[in-house]
Amino acid sequence: MRLEQIHVWQEEQTGRGPAGEMRLGDVRTLLPGLIERYAGQVQVIYLDPPFRTGQTFVMRVRVGEKEWKNGAGTMAQTIYADDLDHAAYMALMRETLTGAKKLLSETGVIYLHVDYRMHPYLRLLMDEIFGEANFLNEIIWSYQTGGRARRFFSRKHDVILFYRKSRHYYFNLDGVPISRQDVRRNHMKRHVDADGRVYRSIRSGGKLYTYYDDEPAFPGDVWDDVSHLQQKDPQRTGYDTQKPLRLLERIILSSSRPGDIVCDLFAGSGTTLEAAWRAGRRFIGADMNAYSLQTTRRRMNGASVTYTAPECAGRPEAEASVMPGVGFYDVKLEKYEVEPGVCARRFAGLDAVDNWSVGYLRGGVFKSMAADFRLRQKPALAEVLQLPVLEGVPCLRVGDVLGRYFYYALDGAEGD
Repeated sequence: MRLEQIHVWQEEQTGRGPAGEMRLGDVRTLLPGLIERYAGQVQVIYLDPPFRTGQTFVMRVRVGEKEWKNGAGTMAQTIYADDLDHAAYMALMRETLTGAKKLLSETGVIYLHVDYRMHPYLRLLMDEIFGEANFLNEIIWSYQTGGRARRFFSRKHDVILFYRKSRHYYFNLDGVPISRQDVRRNHMKRHVDADGRVYRSIRSGGKLYTYYDDEPAFPGDVWDDVSHLQQKDPQRTGYDTQKPLRLLERIILSSSRPGDIVCDLFAGSGTTLEAAWRAGRRFIGADMNAYSLQTTRRRMNGASVTYTAPECAGRPEAEASVMPGVGFYDVKLEKYEVEPGVCARRFAGLDAVDNWSVGYLRGGVFKSMAADFRLRQKPALAEVLQLPVLEGVPCLRVGDVLGRYFYYALDGAEGD
């Protein structure tokens, strides 16, 4: 049967672990609603805003089973143009940081990830908004990826500005131990004690310091043990500016407790949300690009998430079949065809489909009951999804390779 589109403004996905949400839109538009809902409740805010590079960033989108199998994305889609002038950029960051402060609890902290371009300006802005006395660290994230400069020293680090909201902030360094194998020895002498344990010693200021190799060490303000993502890293989503999970895990585990809220207002590929979920924290994400929503859906499949997003423009042709079973329906997506003029590329079969789900519409909210995503480990989409017979209007959602999402009523099924 041919499917008819319906308007849906919000989707709820049930799963395991603490719940969270993702909102799609301009951060300045979303902040008033977030402040109304979460003011004074957020424990950790991580912001990885545009760096004002002047570049246009793209995502290499994988199309169909073949590309998901070989890992090569052949369709370059624009994510955002990082081209604001200085005044507009600073106005954006002032509004964002002012709103972020309102979201933070009294024990909360904020991490602002920047590079050499805007670092000096944002450091002063952070001092102004959060207070110079609430500055905690200027963390240097050092890495070796990228090319080598010949006319100056290679720029191989980012800066993460770490501030508290108040002197009552929470911080737990014991939550982020690292192996002593990752710590420089500084010419320490090596010893073995009577039990065969290896330790190192160094004398400084008239005192002797000893460190056992099998005891944990802890990071300082230079993080050179967290690698930048390589091109073929399994974590890669196709986002140009994606950060590694380990970086966000260190931030979240050191600055929050299980059940606390972690927020990212420039969510991008969804790394912060995944790290928070895996660590047992609640989470809030926001971004203005639809591919951020789609990538986050894939990474957070299995979590309890509420997605809020505007309706997408477009009228693709979609068809599905519904077969009744005992207590459920077998729903098969038969056809999805991108409308003419939207994309120069032609798609065979269901190659234009990135993911799909089935569920029920209740009060304007789509309750997802079953979903399937293309993955490197499972490049083919499921042919059939099972929809339990429950209350509501039976529906199907399609997420396509253009970053769009459309909802359709399933006329061949009826809820209780």
